[in-house]
Amino acid sequence: MRKLLMKASGTARLFGHASSRADKSCAWRRVAAIAGLVVLGMTVTSAGAQTDAVKEKPRLYRFESYWTFPPTHWGDVDKDNATSSQKALAPALADGTLLGYGDDENLVRSREAYTHSNWWLANSTADVLKVLDAFEKGGASSSSRLIGSTQHWTQKYYSPFYNWKAGSWKGAYGKRWVFMLRRGIDPDDAMRALASFYVPLFESLLADGTIVEYEIDREEVFGYSADSAGQVLMSYVTPTADGSAKVGKAFTAAYEKSPPMFALIALAKAGAFTNDDALLTETVRVNAIYK
Repeated sequence: MRKLLMKASGTARLFGHASSRADKSCAWRRVAAIAGLVVLGMTVTSAGAQTDAVKEKPRLYRFESYWTFPPTHWGDVDKDNATSSQKALAPALADGTLLGYGDDENLVRSREAYTHSNWWLANSTADVLKVLDAFEKGGASSSSRLIGSTQHWTQKYYSPFYNWKAGSWKGAYGKRWVFMLRRGIDPDDAMRALASFYVPLFESLLADGTIVEYEIDREEVFGYSADSAGQVLMSYVTPTADGSAKVGKAFTAAYEKSPPMFALIALAKAGAFTNDDALLTETVRVNAIYK
């Protein structure tokens, strides 16, 4: 393990001083290769204590509907989220079909990215589909939202690593990292590698009120590219605008206390990417309720 870490460290230094794009690409590939051996699919000795403490929970299922709207429709989306969507979601939360639901507005996005999303959480696929059926029977599929959107797609995820505080939050803030995995990398191994380091941090931040929810998810169905094994997502919700800064400080402090673990997590991320652009970071405004 020590030899692998020393080799990884040397490769990282080379990458940091690479003078050309070709040099950086070559160094990046070496980092990725080492990462796959060191972290994903292996038991990381230096992270043993944290790994033992992170227990997988019963699967949580997340259904998310993504939308892209021109700015002229954003006000209509807010109104729809506060009225029409509640007709299907609120009763499902009350009767136990759902564990939580909400909507996001993507605050920092590229031209191709979604502007808004709606999501809900459940204990089973059957409960996820029950709510989807309620939307369709209520006429959501022919609503003005579909007519006004320029793009629309849906995705279903599951997670064994999650927690939240019961309650309702309006105008909260969320951050999400989306990792596109290399072909041959098991998404479950990628989730566990992230969870071994980040779940204890998230639990501490949840306990002191800095965040109110976190998840580490993977796509349940993936079919976008022959070069990728799918996506793994890591996210949290914080009730205030300065919450992200507090989370960042907590991450930095944890990295400083455990440099080997930070190196391993960094390598895990590098080894899981398909290329330099395979990590997407999203900042969203969140309205959410958790049971």
